[in-house]
Amino acid sequence: MSAPASMPALVERYLRERRRLGFELRSPGLTLRNFARHVQDRAHRGPLTREIMASWARCDSHESVDPCTWARRLKQLRPFTRWLQQFEPRTEVPEEAIFGPLPQRQAPHIYSEKEILDLLATARRLGPTPGLRGAVFETLFGLMACTGLRISEALALRNVDVDLKAGRLTIQRTKFAKSRHVPLHVSAVQALLQYRWLRDLSGESVRQEAPFFVDTQDRSRGQPLTCHHVERLFAELREQLGWRNRGTHYAPRIHDLRHAFVVRRIVSWQAQGVDIDQAMLSLSTYVGHTNVTNTYWYLSAVPELMTLAAHRFEALQLQPRVSHA
Repeated sequence: MSAPASMPALVERYLRERRRLGFELRSPGLTLRNFARHVQDRAHRGPLTREIMASWARCDSHESVDPCTWARRLKQLRPFTRWLQQFEPRTEVPEEAIFGPLPQRQAPHIYSEKEILDLLATARRLGPTPGLRGAVFETLFGLMACTGLRISEALALRNVDVDLKAGRLTIQRTKFAKSRHVPLHVSAVQALLQYRWLRDLSGESVRQEAPFFVDTQDRSRGQPLTCHHVERLFAELREQLGWRNRGTHYAPRIHDLRHAFVVRRIVSWQAQGVDIDQAMLSLSTYVGHTNVTNTYWYLSAVPELMTLAAHRFEALQLQPRVSHA
């Protein structure tokens, strides 16, 4: 098998097969295509080796020097290489020994209220003026911050999915092929109404199947925004704002808006004395987790939540005990 010549085709075949089984594979698809280009650029011949995979893992877009980052990238190749062994048995599967075992899930950057307000204000000022670009990104980031939507879910919204009379979004078959309804706070409805009015006034399509958040660049005007476009602009805004990274990722990420939403909700419930176990299932459903344990992870991932939990535990310990003698 000629690895450089056939690698992109094999990647596409692998993705097609997995997607037929119900996997979305948006991010893994980008990763594997990037890996295939790396293999071709280096004119690699013969079966895939751990050496070529390790060289790719070190070439991440953020120029990381952290072996943990490299190990995470390498881990993404394992399902593909196991699948590839049916065609080329000599294909090697990358092991943890290359860069060491992965640590537990990384702690996110939990945005403060001020950081979110600063982000929205900076997005609002995006040019050109007059123009729709600032309103698009201010509304997009604001919606993600107040609902915990994934970036892919927000960008996939069509006009028909945004029911502002009923005050809810319909999230269509996203991660794990699940669909759900997301109720909106009245303030979010007002913000979306204002954005839609500005968007419609600018002449964008009001067709039911048209994208809700539209690209404003001349060459792609009216088309859905891409994740790459949004991530690139978010990185520019992050640099302007000069945030200090409080997570363990390479920098505060757009996905951390989702983490911050979940954490703020749990912190609010803790402070109000709400029974977290009773409320957690509804929160897990709201944000689209398939397993409530994914939502419970936030309790151990964020110091603020552990502090609140410790205070509640201490309060319980101080309560007088009832004798049953």
